[in-house]
Amino acid sequence: MKSKTTAAILAILLGGIGVHRFYLNQTGLGLLYLLFCWTFIPLIVSLVDFIWLLTMDENRFNLKFNTLYQPMQPSNTTITVNNGAVNNQTNNSASEEIKRLYEMKEKGIITQEEFDLKKKLLL
Repeated sequence: MKSKTTAAILAILLGGIGVHRFYLNQTGLGLLYLLFCWTFIPLIVSLVDFIWLLTMDENRFNLKFNTLYQPMQPSNTTITVNNGAVNNQTNNSASEEIKRLYEMKEKGIITQEEFDLKKKLLL
């Protein structure tokens, strides 16, 4: 897994010859840096890259440069407590959950106050 800090250090120390681009698996850009290193243009661009890497959000860096990175996404799993028992249930939408809560209220499993509270939380 690529490190944002390592890429930034490579950009500031060896950026004039494109080492940070090779590190980030951007060999085409790395070769361009090497090809034009005698003009000092890649040195200036690597300074910009250094600042860009330092200010980049860690998640954005991982999405861009680490192909195996999977960001954590909130799940639709809720935990309901009924008489001390904990049940994990996956919900597809809030309306389905409200229907399920209404049926529980009609059967007497939960009270009207519990139904209203959970409905307010869902909406």
